[in-house]
Parts: sequence; C-alpha cells; structure tokens
Amino acid sequence: MTESPATEAPISRFGILQLDEFPADLRERIAPIAERSGFVPNVFRGLARRPAELRAFLDYHDALMDSDDGLSKAERELVVVATSGANRCTYCVVAHGAILRIRSKDSAIADLVATNPYAVELPARERAIVDLALLVATDSAALTDADLDDARAAGLTDDEIWDVGAITALFAMSNRMAHLMALRPNPEFFSLGRR
Repeated sequence: MTESPATEAPISRFGILQLDEFPADLRERIAPIAERSGFVPNVFRGLARRPAELRAFLDYHDALMDSDDGLSKAERELVVVATSGANRCTYCVVAHGAILRIRSKDSAIADLVATNPYAVELPARERAIVDLALLVATDSAALTDADLDDARAAGLTDDEIWDVGAITALFAMSNRMAHLMALRPNPEFFSLGRR
C-alpha cells in the first residue's frame, strides 16, 4: 500500500516525544495502552511535551470515558465522534472512530456520524445523544430546558445528560488542541474495527 502525502507531514507542528522520553509516571500510565494497541497514540506523544497538561487531560478523560455508570462505552465514543465531526477534527474522528467501531461492533457507524452527524439515521436514544452533543459543541449558549426534556424523553437520565455535556466539552477542547498541533492520526487507527 502506498502512503498518502499526509503521512509525510510531521505528526505535530510542535514536535512529539517518544514513550521513553516521557516522565516516568506518564510512561507507566501510557505503556499499558501502547501494549494493548501495539502503538502509542500520537495525541499522547504530542501532549507529552507539556507533562502537567497531559496528566490533567488523562485524569479528566479517564473520569469521563472509563466510567461504568450511565452511558455505555460505545455511547461515550459516539459523543466524541459526533463532537469531533462537528468540529472537523481529523485526529479525533479517526482515533475515536476506531474505538467506536470496536465498542459498538458496527463498522459503519463512526464514518456515518463523523461525516454527517446532523442527518445520520440512528435509534432514538443515540439520536438524542448526538443531537445534544452537537448543540453543546457548536452553540452551547442556545441550550434550553426543552433540549434537555427531549433528551430525557429519549431515555437519558440527568447523569447521562451531564456525561454527554462533559464529554463534549472535553473533546471540543481536545479538537482545538489537535487543530493547533496539526496532529496527524496514527496509521493504525484507520483499519481498527473495520473487519
């Protein structure tokens, strides 16, 4: 397979660190992820140049994404892909699209949500999750009680609504940092969950 011109571009405008260059605590935290996946996600390599920020990002990420309460792991990734699609963040769409494909066991959902999150046909609960994420990601000041009532009517609890908002907010920030860095996705993400 021929590599695309994008693979010749730097991974980040600000450089990256290799795992062995991370501070010891971050190396220990990221090593199991690299072991499971077979690679170090470029977002960690890019953020590692600012260790305190990487620690804060990981702490908040884990608090939101690793919970077993409320939204399923697949629904959490659905929020990330919808948010990142709306924000045109290639890195997060590709990386979290792979995770969504794996967790949902659906090889098409990530591409459909990322390319047109506003019109993709989804079950009512997933549609409500995506609609709420899109509103928070793109026009949070317009959020009304009626929007929350719509989410509740689709079966979301208040804690799940909070999760959608918090995950959207974290990844809207992450999307903007990825844009700042011109962060390139790891090639491995593109094929994950497609077979």
